[in-house]
Amino acid sequence: MSLRQPLTTKKTQVNLATFAWLTAMVLLWGLSWPATKLALGTVPPLWLAASRFGSAAVCLFLFCALRGRLKFPPVKDWSIVASIGLLQMTAFSGLGMIAMTHTDTSRAVLLAYTTPLWAVLMGWLLFKQVPSGRQLMALGVGLAGIGIICSPLEIDWTNPNILLGCAFLLAGAVCWSIVILHIKRHTWAASPLDLAPWQMLIATIPLSAFAFALEGPPTDITFDRELIELLFFIGPVATSVCFVISAEYGRRITAFAMSNFTLGVPLIGILSSIMLLGNNITPPFALGLVLVIISMMLAAWATKQSAAR
Repeated sequence: MSLRQPLTTKKTQVNLATFAWLTAMVLLWGLSWPATKLALGTVPPLWLAASRFGSAAVCLFLFCALRGRLKFPPVKDWSIVASIGLLQMTAFSGLGMIAMTHTDTSRAVLLAYTTPLWAVLMGWLLFKQVPSGRQLMALGVGLAGIGIICSPLEIDWTNPNILLGCAFLLAGAVCWSIVILHIKRHTWAASPLDLAPWQMLIATIPLSAFAFALEGPPTDITFDRELIELLFFIGPVATSVCFVISAEYGRRITAFAMSNFTLGVPLIGILSSIMLLGNNITPPFALGLVLVIISMMLAAWATKQSAAR
């Protein structure tokens, strides 16, 4: 009995530490959405995206170097570095930040996190992965929720900018879903954390090029204290620190548990947008939110059942 007790206590401490770090990650990721909206009042969207990944890349290069893990990605991992760097970071974040200049933050964060639904659909279309009954149910419920959120009941269809914003968010979510499918099929030579700074570097280069071409040089940006604090939070904290937490502690729990944790990100993003930005929740949006959350839970549950089989 005396031998078992310390082991049980140690395991409980590890579980509590994992829960605490992952909770902090969810809070930081969720709060990054209203912070991004505030920064977009001063910084053009593509320059903000480039700043986010550029600063986060510097932090992760230093982090990996201090741990003696900084090395060039193995050839076997080049495809996943390019996939995450270009589709998830460049396309998803670039399109998302442009969209946030045309729509409110609550709608943006919810549509952006419909990724699990598109992963089911893209797996069906690209890899002939026939969805299970639960996955089809998740897809149907989720699409119904998206339909309500993007319907004339909720948004002004006479405003092309709002429609464009919704389209960009959904396109970004589809890009991220393709990356999810690639990650599931990829055999890793290096750890995700070792590859992260290179992925962020790859994202920074095209984002900076597009920003310079489409938004001009960033000479008109006024870097006051408030903006510097927002940029520090969005890049080094909410991107690089959260990625380290995800890589270090996300692997200590099951994929199903991690899916449930990440469900908290859009909820925190929406709640913090209401409190900090004054976003309003209309009845159609609330109904769409409930349907999308239910669909994401169904998709996660279907993934757990498939893994168990």
